[in-house]
Amino acid sequence: MTKTLLKSALILDSASKHHGKKRDVLIQGNTLLSIAAEITDAKAKVLPGKGWVVCRGWTDATARCGEPGFEYKEDFSSLRAAAVKGGWTRMAILPSTQPAVDNKSAVRFIQSQSASTIEFIPIGALSHNLEGKQLSEMFDMKQAGAAAFSDDHGNVSTELMCRALEYSKNLHTAVMVLPLDRGLNASGQMHESAVSVSLGMKGIPSLAEELRVQRDIELLRYSGGRLHFTLISTSKSVDLVRKAKREGLQVTCAVAAHQLLFTDEDLRTFDTNLKVLPPFRGKDDRKALIQGLKDGTIDAIVSDHCPEDIEHKVREFEDADFGISSAQTAFCAALTALEKHLSIEEIIDKFTGGPERILGLSAQPLEEGFGSPVSIFNPEEQTEFTAEAWSSKSKNSPLIGRTLKGKVYSAH
Repeated sequence: MTKTLLKSALILDSASKHHGKKRDVLIQGNTLLSIAAEITDAKAKVLPGKGWVVCRGWTDATARCGEPGFEYKEDFSSLRAAAVKGGWTRMAILPSTQPAVDNKSAVRFIQSQSASTIEFIPIGALSHNLEGKQLSEMFDMKQAGAAAFSDDHGNVSTELMCRALEYSKNLHTAVMVLPLDRGLNASGQMHESAVSVSLGMKGIPSLAEELRVQRDIELLRYSGGRLHFTLISTSKSVDLVRKAKREGLQVTCAVAAHQLLFTDEDLRTFDTNLKVLPPFRGKDDRKALIQGLKDGTIDAIVSDHCPEDIEHKVREFEDADFGISSAQTAFCAALTALEKHLSIEEIIDKFTGGPERILGLSAQPLEEGFGSPVSIFNPEEQTEFTAEAWSSKSKNSPLIGRTLKGKVYSAH
């Protein structure tokens, strides 16, 4: 693999002695070979341009792959290519496949798909076969390498949630949930608001999320353990998590990059690529999400990569499936939405330190000769996302054809 040399790149890693300094960096793939004030290597390709930034490799705490069972939507080969283009070096894979990742063999299969370019981290199913009836073999999966447990979009009953949190105390592993009470308008298509009324679409009320956030925080207070909300989207959810953290409860949360870029107003086009869970909320909710990132209430920014094929997306809005193919666009979407609100260092922490803490992962500081994975980007350049350059099998993204802030470097 060809070596690449970056001249006078800015280093961003608070654990490194080079933090905030401009250094020459020699990499191979996404692996750091050397970092110094001056590097000369006749065999290395010098990366053109100025303004490159090198930081610890990004970790995506919420993503999906169709393999096994839904390879026509995404397999590990296509996901690997999309993730590398998106700048990720580690990606946590949710268990919503067929069969589900509810045993140690399935956990090891996900691990086996890792490569030098990216590490895939298994998230084990919270319940057997994602049916929400009985707990999965959490201990065995933890021993095999599962970093957390989740039923993805599945409904988690109060009893099951309470038992899972109790187990998480001994496993020292987070229970990950998407807070959504489907008893409140299960057929909802978008955020319940004046916009949904004007469009004649059934709404998903903010309360559907907030009730579950309240319930699960109360269960955490009762049972102990570790709780992670994979995605939050409303102002009140941010406030509830903020208060729980101040109380000292072991709770974390994340937001999808695209939630920072769109609001319910954007659905006036009836573009089914904008149909997601949780739905895009109002402008005040988006402001609250940004403030939550700023003050540390929201720990991480994730891709929430959810590939869907044409047959499930190019339909009437109410018949289309939820989800965005977003592994390739997440960082640029976040940078575009946050550049006027958060510093580059604050944004990068949501892609590195935050998800590492959620998943209990270790990381090496950027130092000479460590061979640690790195992510490289240029915040001053732009990226046009085209269908021709799209690596995911599924093209269900409203960002194809758009130009966003930032450019990610990929040697592959």
